[in-house]
Amino acid sequence: MSRDDPTTEEKDRRVAAISWWIRLDASAPTPTEREEFAAWLTDDPANKAAFDDVCCLWGDLECLRPLIAPAGKARARRLGLGRKGAFALAFLSLALFLSYDDISSRWRAREWTGAAETRTLVLEDGSHVELSPNSAIATDFRGSERRLTLLRGEAWFSVIANAEKPFSVSVPAGTVTALGTAFDIAMENGRTEVTVAENRVRVSSAGPSVIVEKGSQSAFAPGVGAIAPYPVNVDHVTAWRRGKLIFDDKPLSEVIAVLGRYHRGWLLIVDPAIRMRRVTGVFETSNPLAAVRAIEKSLGLRATHFGSLVLLGA
Repeated sequence: MSRDDPTTEEKDRRVAAISWWIRLDASAPTPTEREEFAAWLTDDPANKAAFDDVCCLWGDLECLRPLIAPAGKARARRLGLGRKGAFALAFLSLALFLSYDDISSRWRAREWTGAAETRTLVLEDGSHVELSPNSAIATDFRGSERRLTLLRGEAWFSVIANAEKPFSVSVPAGTVTALGTAFDIAMENGRTEVTVAENRVRVSSAGPSVIVEKGSQSAFAPGVGAIAPYPVNVDHVTAWRRGKLIFDDKPLSEVIAVLGRYHRGWLLIVDPAIRMRRVTGVFETSNPLAAVRAIEKSLGLRATHFGSLVLLGA
């Protein structure tokens, strides 16, 4: 897998490393916190590497002291921030570390969308592509094929049939070839889901190719072949095209990742223990924070707001 496509485990580790950095720098750690940090740091060499990356991004922990030094405090006061706000500002800056893949994909994209932005493209052959928020796509219609690459996010494809020029969409872990059809491809945390609304597609990944028929979905990941197609509610999967997000017993990590595309800021889970809590609900894409409030209430969680930065924990 490329550096541009971190796995779910890598993203979790980044968030945990940043969370520990904030906790250690905010105040003197308690004996319990020191023990917890030491246990996390030594549990996996990759944890220490992730924490080192965060520290290197800022030099080291001591280099961050200007944030709460007199000059830093004065700067925070001018911005209307207290100590808590200053650290939130630092967290927001560190969050840029998580968006490396977003920045790099935009360099390679023909078209992309930002937070809460959708876009419809009409391709050279008359086919249509609808990009969901925080998505990016590249195209190559030269030669005998119509090739596209979904670099990140989610897209809906309505394809003009042309047997002489196959229409294919590549993602980091495989390729989807249209067989005269309309379909949705969604990528999140290394997993790719392909949902077919009309006709069928062929999915090629690490294992044998799989044919996905109308009303069905298949999924695959790096090194994991496409699973056998299973029936889904296509209207639910593609509800984002109508301003809705419908989740049926989905893990909180996936729900927050999707809601994050519609929030002009950051939605981050700072407690890894809650990432697999299950969520079911229907939410408006126009108001992701209302969805967060509903989830916060139903799961007994706590959301801390620093402007457009929202940290969700137990």
